[in-house]
Amino acid sequence: MNQHSRRALFTLGGAALATAAVLRPSAASAAQNSTLRPLGRHLAFGADPSRQVVISWQELSQVSGPYVRIATKGGEFGRPIAAEMRRLDSKLDWQKPEHDFPPRTPATMSQYYLHVRLTDLTPGTTYHYVVGHRDYDPTTSGRLGEIATFRTAPGSPGGFSFTAFGDHGVGYNARRLNSLIADQAPAFHLALGNLSYAIKKGAANNEGGHTGTDEFDAARWNSYFAQNEIVAAGTPWMIALGNREMEDWYSSTGYSGVKARFTMPDNAVATGVYSWRYQNVGLISLDSNDICNRNSANLDHTKGKQLTWLNSRLKALRADPTIDFIVVYLHHAPYSTADAGGAESVAQQKWAPVFDKHKVDLVLNAHNRLYERTDPIRAGKGTKQVRPRGTAVPSADGTTYITAGGGGEALDMFYKDAPESYLDHENTGGSPTMKCFKKNSDSHTDTEVAWSRVRYRGYSLVAVDVTPGTMTVRALAEDGTLIDEITLRRA
Repeated sequence: MNQHSRRALFTLGGAALATAAVLRPSAASAAQNSTLRPLGRHLAFGADPSRQVVISWQELSQVSGPYVRIATKGGEFGRPIAAEMRRLDSKLDWQKPEHDFPPRTPATMSQYYLHVRLTDLTPGTTYHYVVGHRDYDPTTSGRLGEIATFRTAPGSPGGFSFTAFGDHGVGYNARRLNSLIADQAPAFHLALGNLSYAIKKGAANNEGGHTGTDEFDAARWNSYFAQNEIVAAGTPWMIALGNREMEDWYSSTGYSGVKARFTMPDNAVATGVYSWRYQNVGLISLDSNDICNRNSANLDHTKGKQLTWLNSRLKALRADPTIDFIVVYLHHAPYSTADAGGAESVAQQKWAPVFDKHKVDLVLNAHNRLYERTDPIRAGKGTKQVRPRGTAVPSADGTTYITAGGGGEALDMFYKDAPESYLDHENTGGSPTMKCFKKNSDSHTDTEVAWSRVRYRGYSLVAVDVTPGTMTVRALAEDGTLIDEITLRRA
């Protein structure tokens, strides 16, 4: 991938810009490409958000000379920075689309994803950018509405917010949640897997990783990126892998599709496994397909390497005196009382003890399409009741687990009809029960639990407000109503 590096910079209008050959239109390609406009812009941070940002987007056909132009002052853009193009080919006979393919459609659908990794940016700086190609430059065609901005992380400590949810999909409720993200003005968003729902469903428990039964529509990714652009073009989205990202048509693990569409730090043992930090928060993304019994196509595919890396990385983060909080995010739920997806016993056996050992503050997941928060948990048991607007000290009390799967797709139920219980609607009745599926089976074990503190069956997101020594975690319904809040304090 082409990179923006300090070794090849010049300054224009106060902006540090990478040198590159100026891309000029060619007559031969102009007729074919002049009307092709970039779409689906989405950002990501590198491991150092104060200096590293990735700009990604999509073209519906192959274009010549795709690029990014950036500046720190609107309208004063530097020369084009060439983009890397990743082509993804999907045969139509793999697919069951939402709409019929039109006549004379080629047998293979090709999607083109462009990426530019910017490095050595200036901390705490707002950058303006445009994306284009050899025959389309928004800055010279009067399309200044296509200018977007992003902001690097500050170089000194301060307050910030981020948001999170999973099981997003495409549709009305997904767009409502995007609007709610924008209302929070977060520094970044955590997308907790099962992103586009290009894999809609499969036979029995197969929803990802099973080409013989999974129903797939590659074009749904086009709709997903177009839907999200209004937010993702200016707010970095850091993704975790869900079971519906196991698109086995492309590769043995199914992750080649994700690797074409996104650029995450991926600085560990496998795709979707990475660590980064934002100010005083250390963040780790895990591939929970590695520990999932029910959607088992990639079960144990890292052969223990992810667990070894996790232990080492958590140790390093906890030893860093500038890190107040550690947040781990993944798709499947280590602890939940939801019905459809249940909880993951392998995560409880292998990952939770490592979370305990290194005193992880917060674990965020999705998969179950609802909202649930646990009391702080250590050694598999709740240590204290923390009601909405309560406070916990994770180093003493244990890790709080939150399922934030109400991102837009059809909602799930709580197992055995456990009642909802949330801010101003608390209900201590019922018997919340954790369901853990057995390997490659619909059979499961059931355990009544006392740690399920907040349950809400509705569309929602998590918003986390961070200051030195304090992390306030809020849950908001899609209309913005506060349904839960907990304050985590560093000892």
